[in-house]
Amino acid sequence: MTEQATDPTREALRQARRIVVKVGSSSLTTAEGGLDRDALVRVVDTLVDVRAGGKQVVLISSGAIAAGLAPLGMTSRPRGLAAQQAAASVGQGLLVQAYTEAFGRQGLRVGQVLLTVDDLTRLSTYRNAARTLSTLLRLQAVPVVNENDTVATHEVRFGDNDRLAALVAQVVHADALVLLTDVDALYTTHPSEPGAEPVHHVPDIDVLEVDTSRVGSKVGTGGMVTKLEAAQIATSAGIPVLLTSAANIRPALYGEQVGTWFDPVDKRRPRRLLWLAHVSNTRGRLVIDAGAERALTQRGASLLAVGVTGFDGDFVAGDPVDIVGPGGRPIARGLVGFSSEELPAMIGKSSQELADALGPQYERVLVHRDALILLHPPVGSNGATS
Repeated sequence: MTEQATDPTREALRQARRIVVKVGSSSLTTAEGGLDRDALVRVVDTLVDVRAGGKQVVLISSGAIAAGLAPLGMTSRPRGLAAQQAAASVGQGLLVQAYTEAFGRQGLRVGQVLLTVDDLTRLSTYRNAARTLSTLLRLQAVPVVNENDTVATHEVRFGDNDRLAALVAQVVHADALVLLTDVDALYTTHPSEPGAEPVHHVPDIDVLEVDTSRVGSKVGTGGMVTKLEAAQIATSAGIPVLLTSAANIRPALYGEQVGTWFDPVDKRRPRRLLWLAHVSNTRGRLVIDAGAERALTQRGASLLAVGVTGFDGDFVAGDPVDIVGPGGRPIARGLVGFSSEELPAMIGKSSQELADALGPQYERVLVHRDALILLHPPVGSNGATS
């Protein structure tokens, strides 16, 4: 697993026409906690050169809260939500001003896009975000995306920009995702630990085993575990991921062998199904039997009412629901074709029995396979690091 990645694995990045680049707070701030404008300019200069080569770039930038600390007399990231939002309110303006000036010196326009979880959990606003980002790219502007920390709450937020970056990569149908942090690669354990070895190539993130129990910098919210979660989201959507340090941004974006490369593990899926898998708010659960589980996971079948043994939740036709196997583990997510009020008379019955008892309008699948996506198991880890 620690074997150096061969050159062909990076060819996807060299050939990528649309790249999402995420840079973390620790890479954009000084030791005192303020915005490091020199570091920001180095990022911008590289992105400008990459765009000059014909690529499109979407930048996911942390740093709003960190940028607002020093102006407000704070020495570290506050724990209280109100103080975080105050720092973000001051810092977001400073951050986008710095990007506007840095890109502007190179003749490029910046478009600020602030997103919340709600913007991506509703399909209508998810599609609107996709249109906005696509239009900015078409108009030759550089989208600079961040979570809207001034209004996000502890209960409803991405929690870090790593997950946001992976979701935006899906939204814009990126060819690659580059996660820039303060370590040069993924390691088998924390880089400061004796015996820690870099992992250069991850062919399948679902079977990756590393120790991510050490926490990271004091200005960021994420850690290595959030970057692995982001890599899993992106690779499951057919998007390769490169993880490395911000200092390596130039060789990384030019396809040199730095950092950790994660191979995509699935073919690309329709945008609606990616939304369904990773950001939709489910309204209930359908519990299925072993036969239905095999039909979904092995044969790619639709879900029929005959395979459902129970359900919970309050939903209407078209709502997203989790599909749970007999062992209690969610195995899929889909858009249900009937409401929770209709289901009691339907579960366990064949299509013919439903047509005979309730009418021909009930002789159809409960969740169609085109509106269903299988869920991968979560990345195994035991905490967060840098």
